[in-house]
Amino acid sequence: MSHRVVVVGAGFGGLFAIKALRRADVEITLINGTAYHLFQPLLYQVATGILSEGEVAPPIREVLRRQKNVDVRLGWVQDVDVERKVVSVAGPGIDYTVPYDTLIVAAGASQSYFGNDEFADHAPGMKSIDDALELRARIFGAFEVADLHTDPETIERWMTFVVVGAGPTGTEMAGQIAELAHRNLRGQFKHIDSRKARILLVDAVGAVLNTFGDQLSAKAEKQLDKLGVEVRTNTKVVAVDSTGIEVESNGRRERIPAMTKVWAAGVAAPPLAAKLAAATGAKTDRAGRIQVEPNTSLPGHPEIFALGDMMNLAGEDGKPLPGVAQVAIQSGRHAADQIKRRLAGKETGQPFRYFDKGSLATISRFSAVASIWKLRLSGFPAWVVWVAVHLFYLVGFKNRVTAVLHWFVSFLGRGRSERVATQQQAFARQAIRAYGDPWRRAENGEPARETVAEQAG
Repeated sequence: MSHRVVVVGAGFGGLFAIKALRRADVEITLINGTAYHLFQPLLYQVATGILSEGEVAPPIREVLRRQKNVDVRLGWVQDVDVERKVVSVAGPGIDYTVPYDTLIVAAGASQSYFGNDEFADHAPGMKSIDDALELRARIFGAFEVADLHTDPETIERWMTFVVVGAGPTGTEMAGQIAELAHRNLRGQFKHIDSRKARILLVDAVGAVLNTFGDQLSAKAEKQLDKLGVEVRTNTKVVAVDSTGIEVESNGRRERIPAMTKVWAAGVAAPPLAAKLAAATGAKTDRAGRIQVEPNTSLPGHPEIFALGDMMNLAGEDGKPLPGVAQVAIQSGRHAADQIKRRLAGKETGQPFRYFDKGSLATISRFSAVASIWKLRLSGFPAWVVWVAVHLFYLVGFKNRVTAVLHWFVSFLGRGRSERVATQQQAFARQAIRAYGDPWRRAENGEPARETVAEQAG
């Protein structure tokens, strides 16, 4: 019997681990809560009408169609029996179990509201296709509603957009909303001037893109200022409701009337991390990430690996590795290498060494910042690098071609080809809150209607 590898999560970590095992004598079962691989770095472009959801979310089965040692399963892991080496999974309407010899857990991260989960109803995050489509409906819908009103205060409230979190996601989102308002939608409304939209970027830390260094942070803020984005650093969000947001800075509180709020301020490990830590005795950090061994396995359990956003592992500088795609990709490949070494009877336990290839963030069309080793780029050169890197890691030739075409339309012209927003997208969160989502009930551990046990011989 081939070595059984169960991979939880089809993000960068899980996907690259699977691909690295394509020639290994293993049977892989991939368990994921959706049927697609999500390219999260471009979600903000789905929300702002540049790309379609399909272009950033290729079907997993299509991505892995040539890899014959993979079985793709839809569902959410509810429990891990580390003694029997079995994972319990809740699928839509059916429960099942899957045995493993090696378990790779790469379930990504969830949005963190720092203990204020009630903010989510009014300020969606940017972690899923559902989030991006809801935000698309809210952003484009805000201009449509503003065009119907005559009261100046009401119009201003609908045309004010607040993005919380000045990291790459928040900065890119704020820049694209500003470009949308000031350039793409200009002249399309009879009763409002979209260029009068107010876009604010708020963060409790002291600088935009603070991990990029002072030089690039200052350049990014300057580019945002040219776009008309109001940057509010050292500003903490203390309340969010349907019609506005309340912030605090230097001991002073201020209410900002705004109908559209976007949350890009923090992430946390998913609930599965806590369950796995409890089952194995591993420790977790404040964000819920599992403290792993240097080779990314769990203490006392060399057959279990936690990758990417699930793991807490210090880099060479002594600081925890960041929750970025490259960490997930490289840790996925490292876990696969550990498995292959074990199957070959070779020594395992080699520490994972992260190679930082740099950081990128686009501010607007033809403008970005890039930190690549000791090289610091901004403006158009950085934007060219950003385009090349994202095309390289975007999965699927067709998606790369269509992404380039949509970028051509959006950046050279004034069009946004993906402006359609349905009522289901606009009101999905309210409907799910009112009636419940059966798929999410499974994810949260509620029992499914049927039970099917899958056992190996």
